[in-house]
Amino acid sequence: MAIGSGLGAQIGIAPEVTYGTYVAPTKFIEFTKEGIALKKTTAQSAGIAAGRLLPLSSRRVVTQRQASGTLEMEVTTKAMGVLFQTLMGTTVSPVQQVATAAYLQTHLLIDTAGKSLTIQKGVPLTTGTVTRKNFIGCKIISAEFSCEVGGMLTASFEIDSKDCEETSVLATASYPTMAPFHFGQMSLKTGVYAAEVARSGVRKVSIKVERPMAVERFYAGQSGLKAEPISNDQVKVTGSIEMDYVDTILDDLHTSDAATSLVWEFVGAEIAPTYNERVTFKLPAIRFDDAPPVVEGFDVVKPTLSFTGLYDGTNPLAIEYMSTDVTL
Repeated sequence: MAIGSGLGAQIGIAPEVTYGTYVAPTKFIEFTKEGIALKKTTAQSAGIAAGRLLPLSSRRVVTQRQASGTLEMEVTTKAMGVLFQTLMGTTVSPVQQVATAAYLQTHLLIDTAGKSLTIQKGVPLTTGTVTRKNFIGCKIISAEFSCEVGGMLTASFEIDSKDCEETSVLATASYPTMAPFHFGQMSLKTGVYAAEVARSGVRKVSIKVERPMAVERFYAGQSGLKAEPISNDQVKVTGSIEMDYVDTILDDLHTSDAATSLVWEFVGAEIAPTYNERVTFKLPAIRFDDAPPVVEGFDVVKPTLSFTGLYDGTNPLAIEYMSTDVTL
């Protein structure tokens, strides 16, 4: 029996072969908060019958089913690959680094057609019995990563799901030994692509990737369930940098509206000589939209610089993930 509170909850995930077809969870992720829930559309018969004052219960029907919500967590040194792949679109196989236990995943931004998840949520009753809710056809339609002074690197994934079923059995959760990435491991670099230079004074960084999709593809003959969402707009990449006003390098880029490459990186423990646990966000071109170095009192000036991520014409946006995960 599990603990009869959120302490007994679990989230398991697995990549799907076919959109909306259940796959038993193979990885279990440590999460901090979730809000994925079934949404149903109902219709009530409006037929008039002499003397009937209330609608008949038997004449209510469910015309559509879908699910959506958010999944929040700390970014850890293992088990993140499936989520990165579903967000970014590239089919990734971890590449062993020489003959070490280090494996590199390179997730490049492409279309996400065919990339969906089964997400199984285990929710404990107060008795300790864990109920299961299996969300199938889960697409990641946005993700936001953030880290600030003294904090963890966190991720918030926005999920769109085809349906929720409760028949498939609850999988037994197991967790690998892993650690969270955090502020003490963080660096931020900007400059010429592949030759970026570390910036000082940085206190907080956030990056958001939005993947607009047609998520209302409900057609006749599909039992009120949707077809796989497809991209219906360009990807939107935005972010912000909070820093002390130690120099004018980024402020000058705002003034000139010149592009710069951005590399946001977290380097953890050594896996093998020259190979460390690592997650790296590479934005080959960003332009600053807002960077007001304003004086609000006696304290150090702390501008927040907002930016938009763009395509430099050659290099794709990428997330690199170095871990001991042999497979996603």
